[in-house]
Amino acid sequence: MTSSNTPSLSFHRERLLHERMQLLQRIAQERGGLVSRADMAAEHDVRSLDDQAQALSGRNDEFAMNEHAMAELGDIEAALERMDAGTYGQCTDCGVTIPPARLSAYPTAKRCINCQTVAEQRR
Repeated sequence: MTSSNTPSLSFHRERLLHERMQLLQRIAQERGGLVSRADMAAEHDVRSLDDQAQALSGRNDEFAMNEHAMAELGDIEAALERMDAGTYGQCTDCGVTIPPARLSAYPTAKRCINCQTVAEQRR
């Protein structure tokens, strides 16, 4: 990542820090901002049988979105840790350099395309 056309490590760090800030703001907003978790749960406490299925579906959607956001946040934190350790841009499985284009498209990438393909096939 040293050529003049390739984004620098500081560029990727700033991008990841910005994405983390936006994600944390979105998580706070989705959780109701300053509303407590107990208050949020009370909003979903539906007594009518007719509305229970709809409330359950809505709550499940919120939980799924929260899980996805937390996984995304974990990926960002892991990429920042790799930067601090000096291993950002190296495949965590085989050690080869991850192409700059991949990091530009997916700054949290921890694997080269070949190793990522193998990992996805194992799932």
